[in-house]
Amino acid sequence: MDDLADVRVFVYRRFAETGDPPAPEEVAAQFGIGLDETLAALRLLHDSNLLVLDAERRGVIMAHPWSAVPLGFVVAGEKVKWWGGCAWDSFAIPALVGQKCLVATHCPGCGRALAVDVCPDEPTTAELVAHFLVPVARMWDDVRFACSHQSLFCSEEHVGRWLRETRYPRGVLLDMHTLWLLATRWYEGRLTREYRRRTPDEARAFFRELGLVGPFWDNAPAPPGPSGGERWGLPRTEPALLARSDPSLLSPEARTAPRPASP
Repeated sequence: MDDLADVRVFVYRRFAETGDPPAPEEVAAQFGIGLDETLAALRLLHDSNLLVLDAERRGVIMAHPWSAVPLGFVVAGEKVKWWGGCAWDSFAIPALVGQKCLVATHCPGCGRALAVDVCPDEPTTAELVAHFLVPVARMWDDVRFACSHQSLFCSEEHVGRWLRETRYPRGVLLDMHTLWLLATRWYEGRLTREYRRRTPDEARAFFRELGLVGPFWDNAPAPPGPSGGERWGLPRTEPALLARSDPSLLSPEARTAPRPASP
């Protein structure tokens, strides 16, 4: 296919409407093309980090913010339930589908069930924290691992407990306000044909707008390295200070101001 946008939108909208991705045969039937051409299109989208295919590079298992496999989050809307890929993704789904959803998960630090009402147009007031383990530049090294370790915790103390138990390196902490802003704004336009991924410069500007700065958020391409937490070169310590975004970013002026990366 000359233009992959229609295939991408078809996959995303099927996720949004049903909670499941279309099979390759359904994509082929939708566009009146052969299965080989369909698989080639899906693989190009996978290689562009717009979809995630299975090990056989055939079936769609993720189309952020949706997942076809359980990664620790359930997002329940009015009529549909979705697997959320992570805390970031799960908080994005309500804005994309335009309805309040219940986001459910467990605190990795204590196992307690967590349930948060997330609205499209205002951040939650839940007193929880999010911890992201894998730096932005490394997230696509193993995207399923990265998503599986963007979690909600009861408190900063529980994050520290989990880090000591797992011996994972330090990541970053976000409050719920910042997580909501990050999620809802990052995925704006995802269901439209005009959507495009941000350039590295646009992504850095976007993170900086939310007060997300420092080595963790530097999305410059990273050199290949061994798998596992040690590759990130971060000390095994308590998390950094909680990232809190400016409350003024919720103002109507700030929310409607043009942003270079918003399609």
